[in-house]
Parts: sequence; C-alpha cells; structure tokens
Amino acid sequence: MTTRALLRTALSHYRPVAPQAWRFKLNGHGKPALEPECGLHFNLSNSVGLVVCLVADGAEVGVDVEALERASQILKLAPEVFSDAEQAQLENLSEAGKLERALSLWTLKESYIKARGMGLALPLDKFSFLFGGAEGVRLEIDPSLGDAPERWGFCQLDYAGHRIAAMVERKAAGALEMWEARPVLAAPVRVSAGNVRWFPRK
Repeated sequence: MTTRALLRTALSHYRPVAPQAWRFKLNGHGKPALEPECGLHFNLSNSVGLVVCLVADGAEVGVDVEALERASQILKLAPEVFSDAEQAQLENLSEAGKLERALSLWTLKESYIKARGMGLALPLDKFSFLFGGAEGVRLEIDPSLGDAPERWGFCQLDYAGHRIAAMVERKAAGALEMWEARPVLAAPVRVSAGNVRWFPRK
C-alpha cells in the first residue's frame, strides 16, 4: 500500500494526472509500466524502513535498495549471485572491502535486471560490474543477453542507512533529483543527493 501510494505521488509530480487516476500493466516478467504510455518509466524497490521510486522521462530505469547491515548476508551468497570475474575481484579485498563490494555488486546487479524488465530470467553470472581502471566501474555483458554495456549509466549512493543503486539508459542519465515524502502521502520535499557520480566515467 505504501509503495503504490509513493509511486502514484511521484508520477503525479511529473505529469498533471491525479494520483488515483494512474493505470498500470505488467510485462511477461511482471515488471509494471503505465497504461496508456506517457513517456514516463519507473521502478520501485523497498527495504525495511525505506521505499525508493525511480522515475525517468523517455528511458528505461531500474533501482534497488538494501540496508547497509545486510552486507554480510549478501557476501555469503557471493558464489551463487556474482560472476567469476566479480568473485575474482572480491577475493583480492580486505574483509571490510569485501562487505562493501558485495553490497555494491548486489544492488547494481539487481538494478540492472530490473531495468531490463526480465528479473531473474537474466542469469546473474552472465553480466559483471568490474571496478577499477579509467571508467571507475564498468558493466560487461555476455552477448547472449542481447544488450550492450554502452546503453546504460549507473550510480550508487547511501541514504538513511541504505545503499541505493540506480540504472538508467544513458540517453537520460545525468543530474539526479531526489525527493522525500514523510509520511508517504505528504507533499514531496527535495533533499540533497550529495555528490553522486555516474558510471562509466566519460
């Protein structure tokens, strides 16, 4: 209920439509979209104490949020959810570094599969987020997935004890406006997103 209310409020911030008037449809993998289409694309994610809605005009998006305290649980799942290349980089880090990287990898990978609108139909070991080099972080995608890394831009930020990853088609990636609604039905108030860096770096 809270998630749907947030979504409707966010969409009405960008189009002159009453929150209760929005209608939705699902694709074959369960990703929601607007019906009829109006150019807006959105994605939702929630964790205990925080619901996130990402909206873009004319570009596919995906978002994931995880509590920072879940890093150790995610690290335990590394062999099952990270690619061989991601695991190789992970193994070269300190224990604290592994926790940080695991949280970053998981949220980035989740945001990508959600942006593609295919969920876990996309094999998690067929794409990688690799850290280092001039690009800072780069996305590598197996050709079998029918996608190109240069299509996407992505960023991460920490907010209210959570890690948030946003994936946006690069034609729309850029300045990130961040709004908060407390309570969820209150008028959104703009808040600072801090110094958000988009990857890959140009």
